[in-house]
Amino acid sequence: MKGLRRFLDKIEPSFEKGGPYERYFAVFEMVDTFLYSPKDVTRHAPHVRDGIDLKRVMSYVVVATLPVILMMLWNTGNQANTAMASLAMTEAEGWRGSLLVGLGIGFNPDSLFANLAHGLLYFLPIYVTTLLAGGLWEVWFAAVRNHEVNEGFLVTSMLYSLILPPTIPLWQVALGISFGVVIGKEVFGGTGKNFLNPALTGRAFLFFAYPAQMSGDTIWNVVDGFTSATPLALAASGGLEAIQSAGFTLQQTFFGGMAGSIGETSAFACLLGAAFLVYTRVASYRIMLGVLFGMILTVLMFNGIGSDTNYMFALPWYWHLTLGGFAFGMIFMATDPVTAAMTDTGRWIYGLLIGFMVVMIRVVNPAFPEGMMLAILFANIFAPLIDFFVVRANVKRRVKRNV
Repeated sequence: MKGLRRFLDKIEPSFEKGGPYERYFAVFEMVDTFLYSPKDVTRHAPHVRDGIDLKRVMSYVVVATLPVILMMLWNTGNQANTAMASLAMTEAEGWRGSLLVGLGIGFNPDSLFANLAHGLLYFLPIYVTTLLAGGLWEVWFAAVRNHEVNEGFLVTSMLYSLILPPTIPLWQVALGISFGVVIGKEVFGGTGKNFLNPALTGRAFLFFAYPAQMSGDTIWNVVDGFTSATPLALAASGGLEAIQSAGFTLQQTFFGGMAGSIGETSAFACLLGAAFLVYTRVASYRIMLGVLFGMILTVLMFNGIGSDTNYMFALPWYWHLTLGGFAFGMIFMATDPVTAAMTDTGRWIYGLLIGFMVVMIRVVNPAFPEGMMLAILFANIFAPLIDFFVVRANVKRRVKRNV
């Protein structure tokens, strides 16, 4: 990084310390400090009960997403190559097809490398667009406020990219991350001061602004002329029987070989990330278990009530766990330390609220079978209130104990 600065100083003096482009050099420094420990690090714990450096907290979250990313690359490519094989297509259209043919990779759905390469060509443009659009806003606000650009956006950009459908137009990717960064975070003061998850805020904006590109059977597969409903959509229309009739098994939905948002399909990959986050104490196991228990209890309640017209009433809890973005949201979104509850008791209540709300949305609301995104955003709003009442209750107990 020092060599890069010396090189820039030679070709453009304005990159020198205090020059007009000094702020924009922070982008290179952010990447550098993600890989190496900087000279200046946090001297005190960024959180009251955690002494780990804030940069490492963000880096660990990105590392935890690696199993999800690998599974996402394979599944996206496999879904595309399998669809092409079923339609007897010998090559994909556009620049992706030309590149895969030119490199001799091909479109064999039985080839691990072909699936990974094809999936990468869909994920990479989405992620690069997210970095460029969101990074520009981060740098601009840092320059205006005289703040440093931190690694928080690396986490936001990765999580945001993983919850998008593979067919989303890139201009919508840029618009969504811009809304999430500016409206969901920066207008409240930046990293650590937002009360809504920025990645989910951007995703929610796209869902309500452009529902045609964010929902429906046609958006989950990248091959024109091929449609495939997600198992969760099948469950909403026909229950467990519809899922099994379409050829989906519980094992398949657990490991993630199905259509859906590019990074949300594999509960197994998400659980690997959860093990790493809990082991490093970056994410709260109380929130994860709270979400899980809240979902199970609510599903059991609906299973007991039953319904002759609503198939979702009878769907078992373990199918809810493996369908849609439940596992991804429970592990990577609900545990956001900024927007979640801070007290231990509050984290249990916060998690239970999310688990309850996601099932309520999935079962009772037939127009929106997913529910995890809205449930987390709803709980984000109530997290400060939950902590307030938990602290007040603790104060009252201590006062009574010492009277």
